[in-house]
Amino acid sequence: MPLNLEDKKALVKEVAEIAAVAQSVVAAQYRGISVPQMTELRAKARAQGVYMRVIKNTLARKAVAGTSFELIGALLKGPLVLAFSKDDPGAAARVVKDFAKTNDKLIATLVSLGGQVLPAKDLEKVASLPTREQALSMFLGTLKAPIEKFVRTVAATPTKLVRTVAAVRDAKQPANA
Repeated sequence: MPLNLEDKKALVKEVAEIAAVAQSVVAAQYRGISVPQMTELRAKARAQGVYMRVIKNTLARKAVAGTSFELIGALLKGPLVLAFSKDDPGAAARVVKDFAKTNDKLIATLVSLGGQVLPAKDLEKVASLPTREQALSMFLGTLKAPIEKFVRTVAATPTKLVRTVAAVRDAKQPANA
């Protein structure tokens, strides 16, 4: 069912609002995917905090104009679904990658992250980006490592002394017995 002008304006406005705050976008061809499969994909995307929308390319170009994803406008060709990651930059890429494992008709065509357009082959790299919680834990582990090493180094000297005294004691006991 074709959209009238007001519906098109509302759709462009909705996608533009999401694109303005999104951290990354993945465009994927969905030709040949059934409605139940697309519903499953959308449900998985919603569960991961990913905004997914099928939109005509001309409307998508208007929606991403003025955002960090403006560069993808010229690369939009064919029937595409756009997946925007709002909180986690790798979330959309993970959703598309995981769904494409079981459904070969979903083909990623491009990934955009940080104002750069990446080819579809970089989907794996973006999907492997850590989540915010993982990145924070890695950062805290890096901060904590020098202190832990210092404590182990300081504690090593008395530990060696105790082991040495115990070894001397053990060596003298059989001689006395």
